[in-house]
Amino acid sequence: MNTFYLVVSILTIPGLIGLMKIFQKAGFNQWYALIPFYNAYIWLKVIEKPLWWLIFVFMPFINIFMLFLMFVETVKTFNKNLLWEQALAAIFSFAYLPYLGFSENEKYQLKEQRPPFTKSKTREWVDAIIFAVFAATIIRTFVFEAYTIPTPSMEKSLLVGDYLFVSKLTYGPKIPNTPIAFPFVHHTMPLSATAKSYVEWITLPYHRYFGFKTIKNNDVVVFNYPSGDTVVLERQNEDYYQIVRSEEMELNDGMHGPYKEGMGRKNIWKTYHVVARPVDKRENYIKRCIGIAGDTLKIIDQEVYINGKIAEKPENLEFQYYIIGNKFGPKELQKMGMSNDDIDGYTQFNKYPQARYYLLNEILPFTTADSLFSAEELSSISMINLTDAMAQTIKKSPKVNKLVKVIYKAGAANNQNAIFPHSPIDYPWNQDNFGPIIIPQKGQTVAINMKNIVLYKKIIEIYEQNTLKITDNQILINGIALNNYTFKMNYYWMMGDNRQNSADSRFWGFVPEDHIVGTPSLIWLSLDKDKSLTKGKIRWDRIFKLP
Repeated sequence: MNTFYLVVSILTIPGLIGLMKIFQKAGFNQWYALIPFYNAYIWLKVIEKPLWWLIFVFMPFINIFMLFLMFVETVKTFNKNLLWEQALAAIFSFAYLPYLGFSENEKYQLKEQRPPFTKSKTREWVDAIIFAVFAATIIRTFVFEAYTIPTPSMEKSLLVGDYLFVSKLTYGPKIPNTPIAFPFVHHTMPLSATAKSYVEWITLPYHRYFGFKTIKNNDVVVFNYPSGDTVVLERQNEDYYQIVRSEEMELNDGMHGPYKEGMGRKNIWKTYHVVARPVDKRENYIKRCIGIAGDTLKIIDQEVYINGKIAEKPENLEFQYYIIGNKFGPKELQKMGMSNDDIDGYTQFNKYPQARYYLLNEILPFTTADSLFSAEELSSISMINLTDAMAQTIKKSPKVNKLVKVIYKAGAANNQNAIFPHSPIDYPWNQDNFGPIIIPQKGQTVAINMKNIVLYKKIIEIYEQNTLKITDNQILINGIALNNYTFKMNYYWMMGDNRQNSADSRFWGFVPEDHIVGTPSLIWLSLDKDKSLTKGKIRWDRIFKLP
């Protein structure tokens, strides 16, 4: 048993004994305190609170707050109204309840019998602040949470600088894994780059309340970043696993002799501060759910197929294009609807030699357009991010000689082994030609073998918390040799609408159901980070818009 729960169980005994004596002082049978569920009913009668409170008493996680509230209300029946007395009851109930129950000097009093108590102004402010923090925490945890779009991976559907309300009721709010945390921050304390905002000596298992709907194909979903279970604090915006893979490749490429697995990880842990994060404290990502549990997904030349049929396309899907011709100025591109991030991406190939080198040597050879350009054209080639509508417009411009979509060749594994499942020999996939892959469904059983175990290794070992060991060409799960596995959760496949500028499931795989946070319900503010307040910073046309 978890040590924390063992300690709590032991401390509950004196609290129950104290509650028995309090019941007796209030005129009820003391043994009622030991009857599950019924004791809550009697307790509400003792503290003279409405019986509808029982709804919250029996609601997981909420009942923790209710328990503290009932401790406070209990000491009020003994005329304990000072802040320190009530705090003592909430924190040390295992000692304070027995004291009230057994002390002959402490008398139970009905509300009408107690002398009036007038709070000081300071006390009123303290109580108001405590209530506000409590109420806001409940709303933020279970109803909705404010969220800001930080990256252009969902352009043009959602823009950098969009401020959203994310509904947690839609798919059902989940109980936080780390209930004790500094309020109103995510994983790091204010004014610190490394200090945790939560404690892990108490953790709660995954539980989700019922929601209004289940996730459907093409829903926009907010979720905890799956690869965010481990983080390099000095490089928090990067995927830890890709950092390790890149380091592994770099180290072993420069070695003489056989490949040494694990050197990259060892070097990263030696060089940086690496931490693990619980599910609810991983970064929040927002993407479109392309595939739901049970679907089969395949991508052929950027066309997504779900269960053998072409998937519905979002209205503002963006792709990268090679472009050759006279250069467009920033103002021209802005009029076409391009963001400054996309404009910077377009112009960098003229500004920075390393960007041009990367285009010509790390991108172009892996794409279907590698033989479409002359040497002269290659000297002026750039890349640009466009929707289909923008591409049709820009293609008509006299400045454009060629506009060719960037499509990675089938079988061309690229990006330093970045594509899931990071096994290019067996699965030479890329972001434009991928799969087929089955998205796991709860209760579904799949055959596993030495080749496809890479697809499900993280699910089995990390998400569903089994021990996994591969030895002598055998797959051992919890010490038992198996050739099939049955999933315990549903999983989802998320992709950004800005298809070639999105870190999504093509790079880090499946999103488990316990990582789902909610869905954006309203854009309440939208600010263009590249403009001043007097020159169109507020995007008025997006305020109070439904995503």
